[in-house]
Amino acid sequence: MNPWLQIPLSDYEAHMALPYVRQAQLLSDVFGFALDSHAPRSVALLGCAGGNGLEQVETRAIARVVAVDINPIYVEQVRARWGGRIAGLAPVVGDVEKDDLGFEPVDLAFAGLLLEYLDVDAALPRMRSMVRSGGALVTVLQLASASTPEITPSPFKSLAALSPVMRLIPPDRLRALAERHGFRPIGERTIRTEGGKHFCTQDFCAVPNDRQERRLDG
Repeated sequence: MNPWLQIPLSDYEAHMALPYVRQAQLLSDVFGFALDSHAPRSVALLGCAGGNGLEQVETRAIARVVAVDINPIYVEQVRARWGGRIAGLAPVVGDVEKDDLGFEPVDLAFAGLLLEYLDVDAALPRMRSMVRSGGALVTVLQLASASTPEITPSPFKSLAALSPVMRLIPPDRLRALAERHGFRPIGERTIRTEGGKHFCTQDFCAVPNDRQERRLDG
């Protein structure tokens, strides 16, 4: 069973909000920056958990917001929390790596600390089908460190189930794989959290693919 189906949302959100972790705020800030940079009219939040970052959508002119997660309990919480606040919200239960999620391509897909838990070579073609040509994919990767553990120790022991499946991805490898699967790199920066971890955000443009465009058009 996928460990993300076993972790209570309350544990995950409390862990991410800890003062020495603060990755929830990091992801929200990076998502807001991506919205400002790319000015999308439609977005997909991949690995949405309980909807962290959706507060960034409320103040922007975005017509459609697809929120995807493998855990149906997480998705139901997104619907309950945000359904009355974001008119164009479309919560979707599914596996970004394996499932055809069935939504129309968006202007911007955001994958924050998600690719560490996927087969990236398998997931990127599906992500390409989620983004219209000329649209953007924005990713956040955790960088390897000799001084900090991959998963910060915390009182929320359920997150220990993630350790066996978490695989850090070097940004240069993601860049090469993304180019293989229809994305062109257009930006990159490194961010450090208060807890001492470093993260890399990468922006990619979805380039036209004749075979894919014909499939999407039916």
